[in-house]
Amino acid sequence: MDLKLLHQIETLANPRGLCCLSHDSNTFVLACPGLHRGQVRIEHFGLNVMKLINAHDSHIACLTLTMDGLLLATASTRGTLIRIFNTMDGTRLQEVRRGVDRAEIYGIALSRNVQWLAVSSDKGTVHIFSLRVRVAGEDSSSHPSPAQGLALLEQNSSSSLDGLISPSTSANPGSSLSFMRGVLPKYFSSEWSFAQFHLSEDTQYIAAFASQNTVIIVGMNGSFYRCSFDPVHGGHMLQQEYVRFLQTESRPG
Repeated sequence: MDLKLLHQIETLANPRGLCCLSHDSNTFVLACPGLHRGQVRIEHFGLNVMKLINAHDSHIACLTLTMDGLLLATASTRGTLIRIFNTMDGTRLQEVRRGVDRAEIYGIALSRNVQWLAVSSDKGTVHIFSLRVRVAGEDSSSHPSPAQGLALLEQNSSSSLDGLISPSTSANPGSSLSFMRGVLPKYFSSEWSFAQFHLSEDTQYIAAFASQNTVIIVGMNGSFYRCSFDPVHGGHMLQQEYVRFLQTESRPG
């Protein structure tokens, strides 16, 4: 039986194979590189809406969507800044800083309640950031379903998510000179990570959120970490579990 091509998207050269889909069965959102450096293309198939977001000046290194596809998180090949966007109108909602030096971003993860963001890189540290924007009512038992959220978007002629986005009560630490953000360089007004976990092994890691305030970290060498963080004070995460699934076989002499 021959396969039939249903849809095709032309992108910039994409050696990393970057592509992300919303995970909720009620939404059909795809994110991939656009035709220009630093650009992300968003396809809302259920709404027949396409949006191009100029996310970074450098090439895109990593991207991910929330479960319902309403928010997009991106990092560039510079690896210093992670940005959060509204996928309907392309508005940048938040920007956080991983560090000052260039880094290769291995992975970006968003918690299911869209309150936290995790970033892993070749610097050997997993950073957790508090998101100031998340779906309104997510912490209540009566929050809108993705289908209801998309219906609201269709009814809104401005294609804005103002009705779905609300500020978070948690805050990432910032520079003590942030009050001079209009005078000093942008670096001094940056939001830094809320919690961190330093890895001793030199390998590539990805992180994901598990149960409440818990992060799973998996390495290419078979290492597995389960860590927890304080949702109020942040700081260094506590290691709850460590397993090494792959063992290096010793060669006979």
